[in-house]
Amino acid sequence: MTKNNSPLIVALDFDNSADALALADKLAGQPIWFKVGLEMMMSGGIDLAKQLTEKGYNVFLDGKFMDIPNTVAGAVRGVTKMGVKMLNVHASGGTRMMEAAKEASVTEAKKRNIKPPILIAVTVLTSIAEEELNEIGLFRQSIHEQTLRLAKLAKNAGLDGVVASPHEVRDIKEVCGKDFIVVTPGIRLDSSMIDDQRRIATPKSAVSEGADYIVVGRPITRAENPMSICNKILSEILL
Repeated sequence: MTKNNSPLIVALDFDNSADALALADKLAGQPIWFKVGLEMMMSGGIDLAKQLTEKGYNVFLDGKFMDIPNTVAGAVRGVTKMGVKMLNVHASGGTRMMEAAKEASVTEAKKRNIKPPILIAVTVLTSIAEEELNEIGLFRQSIHEQTLRLAKLAKNAGLDGVVASPHEVRDIKEVCGKDFIVVTPGIRLDSSMIDDQRRIATPKSAVSEGADYIVVGRPITRAENPMSICNKILSEILL
């Protein structure tokens, strides 16, 4: 069983549940979380999330929910029933949507006598660059400004934290408080390993900036020895 306070989240970005579960079992016993995202969700990921929670693993369901408040609340209730420890919505869905999500998670958890999952909001995806904000009409907002704006919106809606790039962590903590959780994707072992990300950082630098959790996918899942890479990251961030 993994530890709730571990900062490392391994992204199980596979196209089938068998490979994802095999990797999770291979890393069993490590103080880590497992993230089930959209790619995996479309390939049996909901059942995978249930299996992982039944095995006692800490699961982050990365569904990035964004819809009308009632629909998102219903989705959040369903996820809370599964017993996952963390889930997310899009902050761009607005205050009413986020408040509905929070109320749904708390109410469902209370009904089942379980702890509510950590509920966080996606701010600006780490794959997005400045020019892409312009494409969607946000001409007067820099990525940094938009991230902080959405983080404050999530904080005011009662959420536990946000997903943001490592470059915004320090300022988010300053405006939202040190207990406001920041989960950082875009983590690479080497700054030259960009892939489709734009705003990246190494595990050590992200944690030193104040990130509470870091999400690592391909550097672990595509490694010849995932356990070795996992141990290397943990040795850097658990000092």
